[in-house]
Amino acid sequence: MLERGLLPDFPLQVLAELDRIHGPATQVEESTRDLRNLIWCSIDNDASRDLDQLSVAETMPEGAVKILVAIADVDAVVKKQSAVDDHARRNTTSVYTTAGIFPMLPEKLSTDLTSLNYESDRLAIVIEMVIAGDGSLRASNLYGATVRNHAKLAYNSVGGWLEGNGPMPQGIRAVNGLDENLQLQDRVAQKLKALRHAHGALDLETIEARPVFDGDDLKDFEAERKNRAKDLIEDFMIAANGVTARYLASKMFPSLRRVVRKPKRWDRIVEIASERGLTLPREPDSKALEQFLVLAKAADPLRFPDLSLSVIKLMGAGEYVVELPGDSAAGHFGLAVSDYSHSTAPNRRYPDLITERLLKAAMARSSPPYENDELEALARHCTEEEDAARKVERQVGKSAAAMLLESRIGERFDTIVTGASDKGTWVRLLHPPIEGRLVSGFEGLDVGHRLRVQLIRTDVERGYIDFKRVG
Repeated sequence: MLERGLLPDFPLQVLAELDRIHGPATQVEESTRDLRNLIWCSIDNDASRDLDQLSVAETMPEGAVKILVAIADVDAVVKKQSAVDDHARRNTTSVYTTAGIFPMLPEKLSTDLTSLNYESDRLAIVIEMVIAGDGSLRASNLYGATVRNHAKLAYNSVGGWLEGNGPMPQGIRAVNGLDENLQLQDRVAQKLKALRHAHGALDLETIEARPVFDGDDLKDFEAERKNRAKDLIEDFMIAANGVTARYLASKMFPSLRRVVRKPKRWDRIVEIASERGLTLPREPDSKALEQFLVLAKAADPLRFPDLSLSVIKLMGAGEYVVELPGDSAAGHFGLAVSDYSHSTAPNRRYPDLITERLLKAAMARSSPPYENDELEALARHCTEEEDAARKVERQVGKSAAAMLLESRIGERFDTIVTGASDKGTWVRLLHPPIEGRLVSGFEGLDVGHRLRVQLIRTDVERGYIDFKRVG
């Protein structure tokens, strides 16, 4: 982290300021609504303690459903240019490594005083969306509210229940009417997803490697896959991020947008499709790409995550840009949306905290809390630091993977090429889902190719895993 300009520890000024914070924000504006009686719940990873959002649904006439998403009002405690804010601004994100988590905000805040914790009253920004029966957005609104989390739920158990593969989690059973409400939320989320995909949003499914420990010993990497609970939250967050972006534009406010431009290596995506007997247009087309992905998933669901990873690598990384009033940002190619901010995780990402401050100023009819040139500098900085954090996470993950594989030198594995450039060629094992460098036999290979390799070297300190091509 230090090598990449990230601070792993909170400085003394932050700790001193933290000592002067004794409770959550309680100062309620006259316009703040009291919504504590709604059956709000959070759905996150099993181990998550920094809860940024809650959701609840209400039925409406003519088949419409009102979806309410509450976002933690972190700004009510973490003020701009405070010591805590300065540290968050420096790192811009929480860093999640195999070895441990380095939170953007001190845990006294992010997992307690600014977290939407179970059975705790908290201030929030509520994003209200009325969704029609076809999944389209009929109306939206934003306002401040006091909320209360009535059930702290986890993705895997809720996902298993929604899919009919597991029992109803006790947290749902304990709240009257929550089961029906979550099933309603799930139905709306699926409609939102279907409409986005009809417009060209990409149906990508990657394998995330989760470390499995036995006490302090690393035993394996386990593939984490999508489920209906993860989809529910993802679809609501995408919709909410679109609403916040358009709200700021409607108030003639600048905004920090998250964009993924048209793929830089579209030609290779065209080649991958051609290798599977399908034709894509010569120019980037998200609808055509989505149609190819749907067909590819149906034809070979087992290998679809490998194809998804190849497409993601070829699309290129996202970035933060500023959209000024009257301008038009590039949009998000993968989500097929033109208006997209990051606003739903202010405990974990600094761009979301910036957006929250812009929203609160717009709602209060105040002037923007950031000058345009300041926002431009922050957009560049957040993009750079997010990339640095991602490299740290990847580096620590590589060291953990090298540790796991160091006793298996000489073994052979089936792999897929995940990266190919002048800097080198990288492959990922099918199991465990670990990536390493191909140091021999890489001539003529490109992203998406499959091959058999042999493990020849590991270096835990540097996170090196080297393979050679065999067969």
